[in-house]
Amino acid sequence: MLQIRQLTLGPLQTNCYILGCEETLQCAIIDPAWNGRSIVEAAETDGWMISHILLTHSHFDHVGGLEEVKEVSGAPIFLHPDATEMLSGAPMSAAFFGVRMPSPPPPDDLLSEGQQLHVGKVDIKVILAPGHAPGHVAFYVPDYQVLFGGDVLFQGGIGRTDLPGGDYELLMQSISQKFLTLPDDTKVFPGHGPATSIEQERLYNPFVKQFGR
Repeated sequence: MLQIRQLTLGPLQTNCYILGCEETLQCAIIDPAWNGRSIVEAAETDGWMISHILLTHSHFDHVGGLEEVKEVSGAPIFLHPDATEMLSGAPMSAAFFGVRMPSPPPPDDLLSEGQQLHVGKVDIKVILAPGHAPGHVAFYVPDYQVLFGGDVLFQGGIGRTDLPGGDYELLMQSISQKFLTLPDDTKVFPGHGPATSIEQERLYNPFVKQFGR
């Protein structure tokens, strides 16, 4: 069975997720947003062993806790190659928002479109979904129809594209061709705000309704 715990952390209230396999007690940390030690403590309190650190993208608010999670857990970091440059520049980006963060470590493994990851016995598919940021990916768990979508699609909204590397047309292409092709009852866990579903956004999201069914 799959277990999911959401932690909302940091100056931009970013969602970090702990995805756990009940059978093996392995878990992945998805987007260690801030205060990495508190993330590790939450995982350990729930009885998990961290086996993966998965990054949807490398905006500073999604990696503020990366250094501590890596240091304490030793788990490998997974990131798309197109996001590595932005990862190294995350502290400078944070400074523009008036916050400080440690320099994040580099990835241990590079992700690719369609790649299959295994957290214990939970199978995860990597979906490349750029537009909000270079090398942005989503993590889809088909057996449970769960999508960790990062900052692509929100409840009633979409990711911003006015930051460096953003591209509105590319973002909308990612939404229409990668997200809306998933089953309607797929639950979407976004990088900010509450969880939603593909069907709910197809019906009510003003940015998405244009694509119909």
